[in-house]
Amino acid sequence: MKERRLFRCAVVTMMSFASGSAWAQQAPPASGTTTPPPAVAPTSGRAVVAMQEPQPGDHWTYQVQDEITGKASANRENVVTEVTPKNISMRFKLLGTSNEGFNVFDHSWNLLSSSTYRFSPYQGSTGIQVPLEVGKSWSFQSNNTNISNGTIWKESGTSKVAGKESVTTKAGTFDVFKIETNFSTQNTKDMTKKNEFVFQTWYAPAIDHWVKRVNVIKADGHLRSSETVELIEFGRKQ
Repeated sequence: MKERRLFRCAVVTMMSFASGSAWAQQAPPASGTTTPPPAVAPTSGRAVVAMQEPQPGDHWTYQVQDEITGKASANRENVVTEVTPKNISMRFKLLGTSNEGFNVFDHSWNLLSSSTYRFSPYQGSTGIQVPLEVGKSWSFQSNNTNISNGTIWKESGTSKVAGKESVTTKAGTFDVFKIETNFSTQNTKDMTKKNEFVFQTWYAPAIDHWVKRVNVIKADGHLRSSETVELIEFGRKQ
C-alpha cells in the first residue's frame, strides 16, 4: 500500500507537466477545514503568447477537477527554473498548500526525474514526438525507480495523435493536437501489483505545453482516480 501511494505521487508529479499530467498529491487540509483553489480571472479574450521554445520563468497554472467527487482541488502552478541543451527543470506547487516538488524533463517533455523517482531512460507517457501529425503513434518503456527504497516499477505503453482541434479554456483558445495515451506499470517485486492509466492530452504547439488533460487511473483493476486538468493562466518572464 505504501508503494502504491509513492507511485501515485510520482504519477501526479508527472501530470504537473505534467504534469501531467503528467504527474504530487494535494496535502490534506486540517481536520474540519477545506482549502478552495485561489480565484483566477478568465483570460480567454486575450491573444495567445507564443512560447515554442522554453525559457526560465515560463509558467502555466492549471485547475484540477476531481471527476469522482465533482469538486475542484488546489490549482497547480508549473514554473521553468532552468533550460540546458539537454534538460528542462521545473518546479511545481499546489497553490494555497505547502505541497510542492521538482521535475526534470528532456526537450520532448519526457520526465527524467522527480523528487521521488528516477526514470530510465525516461517516463514516455508525459512526452511528445515531433513532428506531430494525425495518426502518428509511438511506444515507450521505462524502469521507474523509487530513490528512497530502490523499488522498480516497469512501465510500458503507447501514445497516438487522435486529431487536431480547437480548445478554449480560461487561458485562451488554442489550436491543439489531441493525444491518447495508454500505459501500465508493474511492481518488479510483486508482479500482481499493476496500475493502468488512460490519458487524453490536448497539446498546443504555440505554447509548447498541454492546455487540457483527462487522467483515469486504475489500481489492480479498480478505479482509483479520474481528473480533468485545464490551463487557466500562463505567461513568460518579462
